[in-house]
Amino acid sequence: MRIRPEEEPDRAAVRAVNEAAFETPAEANLVDGLRAKRLPLISLVADVDGRIAGHILFSPVALADHPGLRLMGLGPMAVVPEYQRRGIGSALVQTGLKRCKELGFLAVVVVGHPDYYPRFGFVPAARHALQCEYDVPADVFMVAELTVGALQGKSGLVCYDEAFASV
Repeated sequence: MRIRPEEEPDRAAVRAVNEAAFETPAEANLVDGLRAKRLPLISLVADVDGRIAGHILFSPVALADHPGLRLMGLGPMAVVPEYQRRGIGSALVQTGLKRCKELGFLAVVVVGHPDYYPRFGFVPAARHALQCEYDVPADVFMVAELTVGALQGKSGLVCYDEAFASV
């Protein structure tokens, strides 16, 4: 398995991965919509013997009262069902977080499973007085500081790109 940046020829396969991993095409549509906006995205794929078996996307989010703070949102992350539970998702998350840090982002938020994401350093966002703009349970909205102390003294509402409203 090789984790690498998504390339233009991968787009159909990335869409297929997201459609296979989720119950509806909403996440696949979200990826297409964010890509079309030309936001500074981190889009990685898991290439297993020439087949795209997984995908992860990071896109900018904003902390309402601190607009200059460099934050990313993780999501969606998808692995085709027959390749799940083989470490592909973990490799995508770890590589993505490393890439976010290399690019100077200070923290990453995620709306995700509370038993999965803590292994990568995510904690409930409420510990940093962060709230999600969407109505989600507190235990599924998490944050990982990529630079220790980056969120100290920061709090407020985390806002996603408007494309997320359709998911």
